[in-house]
Amino acid sequence: VDAGRVDAGGRNARGAARGRLEFVTVNCAAIAPELMEAQLFGHARGAFTGAVSAQPGFFEQAGEGTLFLDEIGEFPVELQPKLLRVLESGDYYRVGETRPRHARARIVAATNRDLQTAIRAGRFRQDLYHRLSVLSIEVPPLRARGDDVLLLLEHFLGLYAQTMRPFVLDTDAEGRWRGYSFPGNVRELRNIVIRLGTKYPGAVVGINALEAELDSQSELDDSAVAELSAGGFSLDDTLHGWEQRYIQAALKLARGNLSEAARLLGVNRTTLYGKIQRLSLGDRDDV
Repeated sequence: VDAGRVDAGGRNARGAARGRLEFVTVNCAAIAPELMEAQLFGHARGAFTGAVSAQPGFFEQAGEGTLFLDEIGEFPVELQPKLLRVLESGDYYRVGETRPRHARARIVAATNRDLQTAIRAGRFRQDLYHRLSVLSIEVPPLRARGDDVLLLLEHFLGLYAQTMRPFVLDTDAEGRWRGYSFPGNVRELRNIVIRLGTKYPGAVVGINALEAELDSQSELDDSAVAELSAGGFSLDDTLHGWEQRYIQAALKLARGNLSEAARLLGVNRTTLYGKIQRLSLGDRDDV
């Protein structure tokens, strides 16, 4: 539980004995704390305003398969006792119900946070940490994994080959790729691959083009500092703007296919559809 990302955790869990059963991925950082309980455990009809029908939660959806809790370090501290109870006894309640249900799924969790620090700060329960840490695998950051960055480049080029023509790094660009620290780890690497593939389909990418993509994060940091210093900065507007740009880029790369765009963004189709409606990105024939 100490380290790891969706790609590492997903492959390891899928490769196990339950590989043919359900595999449900939950990004704990992407769900509002007030919605987490209903999303995780499900809810009864009428449990809250807008609950017009009963809905199963992620535990029920996983069945006897695997429930992968990514970003477990962001799990709301007030709900951690309920998660601990499921891990210890298997019992949980849908929101609005008094009849206990029993979880059968295997739990895999991942985080890039130092959970020991979170425990000392009161943001993570020590008993939950020990319950999750029955088997702990630490995945080192990309900066410590040498030529793995080249293997991951080939992996993502193959993964997205149906939606973009693979590019090739020239000798200088490949050397820079190997030497870059990728502070955002696998997700940053994947996003750079997608951006390069969108801009340079089937082309040889040189050092200047690659440097432009690697510098984009630095430029974002500098612009954010400038906006904060000038005042009038709106975090919500900024996040919505970036979210809209990424969704539009994914839809373009996927040629309007909602399911493929959702895969590129690492969310499910229903979540992406909801974001498109919320951000008023327009109606699509394939939605």
